[in-house]
Amino acid sequence: MTLSYLDFDYSEDDQGISTWDAMACVPAQRLAALLAEITLVLNWAQQQFGAQRGPLDEDGLWDYDLQSQSEDHAPALHLHYDEEAGQLALGQPPEPHARYTLTLTLSGSPPFAQALRARFGLDTE
Repeated sequence: MTLSYLDFDYSEDDQGISTWDAMACVPAQRLAALLAEITLVLNWAQQQFGAQRGPLDEDGLWDYDLQSQSEDHAPALHLHYDEEAGQLALGQPPEPHARYTLTLTLSGSPPFAQALRARFGLDTE
C-alpha cells in the first residue's frame, strides 16, 4: 500500500533497532486525510504487534511517538491515539486557516521493521 502523506526516513542503530521518521505539513482542510493515514499505520502496528508495544530498551518490540506543531499562530493539536478503539482523537478542533505539521516516529525490532516494510512498501535506502 502506498502512503500519500507519510514519507518515512529510515535509520538503524548498532543493536539492529530500526527507526522510521515521517513528517507531513498540511493545511487544516487536509488534516483529516493525514490523520486517517497515521491511524491506518498505527492500527496496523497495534493489530500486528500491539501486545509487544513498549520501550525497546525494556523488551518492547515496537513503539511510536506522535507530535504536532502548528503554523500561523494557531495552537498545536493535542493528539491521542486510542489503541483499543483504533482511533486518533484531537483535543480541540483545528483552526480553519492554519497549517499543521505532524511527525510520526516508529521504532522497532527486526521482525517489526520487516513487517512494516512489507505492509507499506517502505524502502530502507
